[in-house]
Amino acid sequence: MTIIKSATIEEASLYIVATPIGNLADLSPRAVEVLQEVDVIAAEDTRHSGHLLQHYAIKTPTVSLHEHNEQQRSEVLLTRLQKGESVALISDAGTPLISDPGYRLVSLVREHNIKVVPIPGCCALITALSASGLPSDKFSFEGFLPAKAGTKRQVLDSLKNDARTLIFYESPRRLKATLTDMVDILGPERQVCLARELTKLHETIVTQPLAELLTWVDSDSNQQRGECVLLVAGNTEQHAPDELEAERVLSLLLTELPVKKAAAMTAKLLDMSKNKAYELALKLQQK
Repeated sequence: MTIIKSATIEEASLYIVATPIGNLADLSPRAVEVLQEVDVIAAEDTRHSGHLLQHYAIKTPTVSLHEHNEQQRSEVLLTRLQKGESVALISDAGTPLISDPGYRLVSLVREHNIKVVPIPGCCALITALSASGLPSDKFSFEGFLPAKAGTKRQVLDSLKNDARTLIFYESPRRLKATLTDMVDILGPERQVCLARELTKLHETIVTQPLAELLTWVDSDSNQQRGECVLLVAGNTEQHAPDELEAERVLSLLLTELPVKKAAAMTAKLLDMSKNKAYELALKLQQK
């Protein structure tokens, strides 16, 4: 028997399908139709995704595609696409490739000029940003911070002067330690939002100064459970980029040279006003 597919599905196409991050009702009608009609669904965890597919009576065959088998499985799926089959890629929750597997597959498929079709939907970082109350005109998604404490602190230190809203995913078991490091490096008054268990029964979205949020999380163990997104307000008190570079150069020169000489060399190196360089040098000496 020949199965006739709707116009939604194109042969030899890879569909990148966003799935709910909690509430199953957030799967779009278009996503449901695509998942019902493709030839195969590549899922990060077939057992986890099975609950979603069962909820929508989707009986499409599934195969696993996760961080440990993505390279090998991508070749297999490419072969199927080259034979004219349609494939959908889903992750455990949200939009595939966002801190989830899928990059190798999409890159390989595009290299072979096969069509890639995004089916938009839920994304935890965008969901959190929209409700955080923090500036959303410019932001940077940093994914998961390093697990090692020293490396994590280095990353935070490198971002402390970024003017954009910073967005992180974090494990609930590391949440308190990460907030503690943020207080130490970014300052207790920096605004931060904890968006936890988004779209689920115990959804929490709280924006407070870092020190206050840490105290609250420390006093309530329930806030150290579930899926967490941390959004940190950008540094609005930072110097202009040229001043930051001037301070870096001056800090080095002042260890060996008098203020006036260090300022003159900095001004020449960075093509800035001698008076401005001298003012910055004096400020650095007073710190």
